[in-house]
Amino acid sequence: MATAKKLTDNHLTCVICTEVFTDPVTLECNHTFCKSCLLKYTNTQPDAIQAKCIPCPSCRQLTKVTNPVSPVEEWVGQLKPSHVIQGLMDDFGPGAEAADVNICIVCKQQGKTTRATSWCSVCDDFFCDGCLKMHNMIPTSRDHEVVDASDATKRKAKHRFMCKTHKDKQIELFCKDCRMAICHTCCSIKHRKCDDVDTLDSMTPIVREHLSNQNQELKIKMTTSENNIIFRKSQIKEINSNAQNIKDDIRKTRQAVVEMVLRKEKQLLDKVDRSSGEHLHTIQAEIKSQEIEMQMYQQQYEFTANAVTSNCERDMYAVYESVGETSTDNRDTDNRPAMGRVVFTHDMDNRPAPGRVVFTHDMDKLIEAVEELQLGKVAVVRGVSDRQSTPVLHHTIDCEADGDKEDPCLCDVTVLTVDGINVTVVADYNNNSLKTYYTSKPNPHVNQLLLSNLPCQIAKLSESQVAVSVPWSKQIVTVNVTPEPVLLSTIKTSKEYYALAYLSPSQLVAGTSGQSHSVDILDMTGKILKSINTGVVRNPDYIHVTSNNNLIVSERGVSYLVSVTSEGEAVFTYTPTVDRTLTRLWGITTTSTGDILLVSYKVIQLTESGQFVRDVLTQQDDLVYPRGICLDGDEFLYVTCDHYVKVFTFVQSVHNQIT
Repeated sequence: MATAKKLTDNHLTCVICTEVFTDPVTLECNHTFCKSCLLKYTNTQPDAIQAKCIPCPSCRQLTKVTNPVSPVEEWVGQLKPSHVIQGLMDDFGPGAEAADVNICIVCKQQGKTTRATSWCSVCDDFFCDGCLKMHNMIPTSRDHEVVDASDATKRKAKHRFMCKTHKDKQIELFCKDCRMAICHTCCSIKHRKCDDVDTLDSMTPIVREHLSNQNQELKIKMTTSENNIIFRKSQIKEINSNAQNIKDDIRKTRQAVVEMVLRKEKQLLDKVDRSSGEHLHTIQAEIKSQEIEMQMYQQQYEFTANAVTSNCERDMYAVYESVGETSTDNRDTDNRPAMGRVVFTHDMDNRPAPGRVVFTHDMDKLIEAVEELQLGKVAVVRGVSDRQSTPVLHHTIDCEADGDKEDPCLCDVTVLTVDGINVTVVADYNNNSLKTYYTSKPNPHVNQLLLSNLPCQIAKLSESQVAVSVPWSKQIVTVNVTPEPVLLSTIKTSKEYYALAYLSPSQLVAGTSGQSHSVDILDMTGKILKSINTGVVRNPDYIHVTSNNNLIVSERGVSYLVSVTSEGEAVFTYTPTVDRTLTRLWGITTTSTGDILLVSYKVIQLTESGQFVRDVLTQQDDLVYPRGICLDGDEFLYVTCDHYVKVFTFVQSVHNQIT
């Protein structure tokens, strides 16, 4: 019974009273509580009662009631437990163990505990063999269906479906309006106003078919979940393998840097050895020369000493004449011409000092260089940022709205997150409107704000505000998205600005036609603060500002893409090869890793420095007149096509998908 105890403790216990369920009921959020506990809790929630809903004590989700005008007691009374909870209660709840050993009801009334052998489906009582004979002799019960008491499955199948409210009434009807099985008494009292009540016999095949279909759906979902689990596990394995490979690459990079440092160390050590060796060789040669001179001095000393101590004047004068005077100034005292002599001199003071090997370094500079050392960068790439990924159409947004006078033409798109809701914002050129699209269960919503003229490009100011260029009215309008679009302000401009982008909280970048290849930086009143020369683009149609404030400018009439800094310095000009010729350049956006996405009847991907990477989307992806493009925070790619916005997600590779 350990399993039954574990089930009771973990799954059959009410979180309110912490006891085993008593008359359990289940809310729409699938949380189950005791009926009395839920009733007490609901009565303490006036806001929920006013909203005619039952609040969940666990997750706070509201469950709508079928009859809001009835008392709260009936709201809770109409709830039922889930089939799973009810089945667990029947098999493992209180009394389930005792049910395994059933006692004869007749003997029990006589104070006996005789084991029952049979169960009557009509009386819903257990009988021993002797009492069963008496039961079968009574005329009113002799035709009752009796089954073996030990066969729980058959007992359950034969058990009469009795009303919980009217205990003696069998359930024979089903109220389709309330989705409840009821007895005739319930029908006449509580369901008089219901329109669709049918017999249980008629509903049973329908319910069985519905549950069978539901089971099939659950089986499919189980298979899908199992496949997803297998796929996720393979992803975990791939992530771990990829992480290990990256770690190995980092260690190899570190080893290469260390080897480079060791080579530099060896070069310095070798240079110390060479320089010190040269100095040592010079000094050792001088020592050898000094030793030879010292030997000559020693011989001269001994020769002179012998002459002085020999008391022989002839020898003494002979030595004197041979060596000459040894006075420090080498002068003849008698001014006579010097006689031939040998003089040993060694002027140590006039010799150059030997060189000294030194090691100089700037420790602060060295530490700074080490701190600035970059072994590389580790980044998580997903979506289109992963250049090995494959686009898959996730869903399509139809931006046609009631009241449109013409077929929508969507020039630009951006995505905001307003109060946790993803809101798609589009500029509808043909219908002079800014539209917002969002999904709030159960229905999608399209709202629009009519503008004075044809809108072109959208600049995202924040997660709840955008600016829109309206060139033919010489306006830039700012709009608050709630998620419905609400006009905030109208900025009057001196030029007709088509292209528009957000530069800073106080500055916009705008482009117009034929203005000496320049775009203007504006303040939020429309005043021109500075003009930037793009070099070649005369009629900017789209401007995008990168994360490092570089400007990328496109023009539909040229076949190249230009990027400049906000100071006007050239960053790159992308001019494709003949086989990749660009025509009609439109929207631009950048990925989280800095890659550039450009619309040109297809979507191409460039590096941050303007090098071709790949064609992300082509005509085979059913792109019809694509123009606007953006990425949301989850790396979903939005592309306007005719009056639709196509939303793409990206998978790592085709062979990793579960089919």
